[in-house]
Amino acid sequence: MVASTFTMNGKRFVIVPEAEFRRLKESMRGKTSGDEYGLPALPEKLPNGNYPAVEYARAVTARDIIRARRALGLSQKELAQQAGVRVEVLNRIERAKMNASPKVMGKLDAVLDQSM
Repeated sequence: MVASTFTMNGKRFVIVPEAEFRRLKESMRGKTSGDEYGLPALPEKLPNGNYPAVEYARAVTARDIIRARRALGLSQKELAQQAGVRVEVLNRIERAKMNASPKVMGKLDAVLDQSM
């Protein structure tokens, strides 16, 4: 496969042959929608039918941040810089590995409110 790259308005794009694009698109069919791609999974329900609260809250928060960041067309690095938080912290939050402090959430929210 031959692919080309170019940059437009500060964003980098990859051009692939249409047949390769269709193959890639087909390989994703049924796995997840384009909007859901790369989002952390929600935890499995417990035997009593409830979700584990902390893990569920982390996953939902992560998914919301990722969707809002994508809507603004920002990378993790760009969002972290604009919000004044370390990219490593944002990465852990988006992977649902840690809870964001109220201070960090406030900083992220200030930047992400632009998407609403």
